Order: sequence, then structure tokens, then C-alpha cells
Amino acid sequence: MDKKYLNKIIKGDCIEVLKKLPANSVDLIFADPPYNLQLQGELYRPNQTKVDAVNDEWDQFASFEEYDKFTHDWLKECKRVLKKNGTIWVIGSYHNIFRVGKIMQDLGFWILNDVVWIKTNPMPNFRGTRFNNAQETLIWASKDQKSKFTFHYKSMKAFNDDKQMRSDWYIPICNGGERIKINGEKAHSTQKPEALLFRIILSTSNVGDIVLDPFMGSGTTGAVAKKLKRNFIGIEKEDFYIKIANERIKKVKPLDDELLTYSIEKKKPKVSFGNLIEVGYIKIGDYLYSKYKKHKAKVLADATLKWNDKVGSIHKISAEILGKVSNNGWTYWHAKDKKGDLVLIDEIRNNYIKKYLS
Repeated sequence: MDKKYLNKIIKGDCIEVLKKLPANSVDLIFADPPYNLQLQGELYRPNQTKVDAVNDEWDQFASFEEYDKFTHDWLKECKRVLKKNGTIWVIGSYHNIFRVGKIMQDLGFWILNDVVWIKTNPMPNFRGTRFNNAQETLIWASKDQKSKFTFHYKSMKAFNDDKQMRSDWYIPICNGGERIKINGEKAHSTQKPEALLFRIILSTSNVGDIVLDPFMGSGTTGAVAKKLKRNFIGIEKEDFYIKIANERIKKVKPLDDELLTYSIEKKKPKVSFGNLIEVGYIKIGDYLYSKYKKHKAKVLADATLKWNDKVGSIHKISAEILGKVSNNGWTYWHAKDKKGDLVLIDEIRNNYIKKYLS
């Protein structure tokens, strides 16, 4: 990617600017396109104060056909600039997200998830004619079905208190000090919360990646990308928003490298039980024990264990004892150290890695 585009907001129509970017050059795209809300008239609260709704000109289209063509054209260019293993996130509401999803599939994107952003503090339905709309939907897709996309599964599981990160995200709408205002009025009617972009960029990109936002608006994507040490490219046609976004991003301080390592995602080097025997960490003829010494098995020369009349790997014999089809022997068996205390063989494996493979 030409450095003239990196960490800048480019002024112009998103489709025309996208055409200037090189093919296969972007790692991650977050798109917050116009929703085509089709609002009819002004909306007032019960106390007769006017609701500050999304009635901007950029959100207005003459017909569904016009909106679909616009959507097809910008998504087509996004697919062109996306790297073969890159992914794209598109956010929308019930007004547009189903049309967007259909067009994405027609263009060959491979949908990985639909994520529901559940707003913990949604705007009420003031007319009382429908359910309170308390969600927006994000479509996460790879460039095609064969893409080897980035997803930091273990990190997001740790993020979620060691439970799988689900596709329902409870995040409040942007308000308070985070909401950018000019003379008491919202600077941008659809400013997204940084928490939403933080989760997206953290989970599906790497440090140094290029994150593209074709509808930059108030600059949330750029601000979070800079904080997480990603490069960004923003596209925006309104001078007013460009000024606000640049001022916002300028104030962001990137995190230190040591805080962005994804250590939990790193796979351990492949070490077999036989490797421990070869270097004398486990001795042939010694016994391995279950946690409370209820069971023990003798280590044979070929790295198998003998338990009663059964012979097999550390995994097969532990599974046999537990009455399971399979089991991880590394976290079941213990060996005695020089003091006679039990040490998990997985810890012995870690010592081997530190000494011989680090």
C-alpha cells in the first residue's frame, strides 16, 4: 500500500476513492454505510421536544433500486481491495442489513457470522407503535470461502471471562463524554461507540494491519485502529466530519507493544512424550501417577505406558482409566521430582520447551 494513503482520511466519494486503491491491499474493512432509514416526517417525544434523529441528506435514497446499486458498487470495490485472507464487517439496521447481506453473497463474500449489537441503553420508541428497536446487526465475512482469515479466538474467550465469545454483544450506544458535540449538538448522528470497534479490530486483525473505513464519519475506526497500533485508511466526503475525525485521532496515544502481543494465541512447539524420555526428563521404568496417586502406570522404552494389562500412549491409558473415548494425557499424568513430589508432565514439557526450543 502506498504510504500516501496510510493513516489518513481521504476526501471524496467512497466508490471513486476505493477505485484508486490498489487491489489486494487491505487486511480488514469496517463499513458503516447509510442505512436508508426512510423516515417520514419529524419525531417528537411525549413532552413535545424534538428527537435528534438521523435525517441527513447522505442517508436518503430515491428508491430501493438506487440504494441497492450504491451498495453493490461500494461492496464490489471493497472486495477488490481486500486481501485474499482479509475480512469485512458491515453494520446496519433492519432497514438495510438484509439487502446488504444478499448483495454481499451475490458478490462472493463468505459470511462467517452475523453479530447482534444489543444496545443496553437504546432510544425509546416514542410513538409506541412498534417494539423498541434495541439492536443493530453486523455481518462479518471473508473475501471468499477459502480465505484463511484472522480470528483471535483464545484472546476473545479470555476477554469474555474464559467463555466463548458469543454473537450477541451487549454494548451501550455512544453517549456521555465519548459523544462528540458541537455547540451542544451531536457532531455526527450515527457515531458508533469505541467499544464496538475495539472488539472488532482486536479480534479480527493484527498489529500493523491496514484497516479501511469507507464511511469514516466522526473517526471512531481511525481512533481505535491507532490505539491498537493498526494502520488505517478513512474515506469521507464531508469536510466537517474530516476535521472532527482528524482532531479526534490526533489525540489518541497508541498502546505499548508489550500490551498487544496475543501471547495466548501462540501455539506450543510440538513436543512428544518420547522427547522427554530422550533427554532424561522422564526415565524408562519409572511410574507416572494420577493426581492423588490412585492410579499409576510404568513408562516403557517406546514411550508407552503399562497399566494393569493395558499398554498405550499417555493419552490412551488416561482415557481408559477415566472410561472416556479420548483424554489429554499431558494434564492427567504426574511424575515424581527429586523430592518425591508430584509434578504434572505438562510442566515438565514446558521446561523442555524453555531449555531446548526457546
